[in-house]
Amino acid sequence: MKKIIIAVIIVGMLGWAIYDFVINNEVSKEVGTAAGDIAPDFELITLDGETVKLSDYRGSKVFVNFWATWCPPCRAEMPDMQEFYDTEDIQVLAVNLTSTEKSVDDVQKFVDEFGLTFPILKDDKGEIEQMYKINAYPTSYLIDSNGVIRKIALGAMNYEMMVHEFEKIK
Repeated sequence: MKKIIIAVIIVGMLGWAIYDFVINNEVSKEVGTAAGDIAPDFELITLDGETVKLSDYRGSKVFVNFWATWCPPCRAEMPDMQEFYDTEDIQVLAVNLTSTEKSVDDVQKFVDEFGLTFPILKDDKGEIEQMYKINAYPTSYLIDSNGVIRKIALGAMNYEMMVHEFEKIK
């Protein structure tokens, strides 16, 4: 009788583990800021005065990076982001946390210093930072062509990490 009870418990635990794995690895169709969620849409103005909307990039893989000029890891990451943008089939949207900057002029000087050519979006009021619950700088969201968040990277990434993570998504 003990063997039957133990077998039932083991089968039950195995069944629960499989169920939990399947449920936790399914892609949610809800909008949110966790991996598997549809990335919340936003619209911001670039340093060049253009309006950019995240949903306009559906059909493309998108690397959304939240950063600031005063952030040393952000500074370290920028050359790798530029290389990634130049060499891979990827859209980069660099969301500057403008509400934390001394001035927009500092952002433009930073962009010029690093020779950045991808869109620099200004989060003047910190609304997108709050929407995405950013609490570490830099933070990057890797979004697939369907608008689903596939990875959230806290801290600086190098070129190899960026390529490696994007090779995993469709």
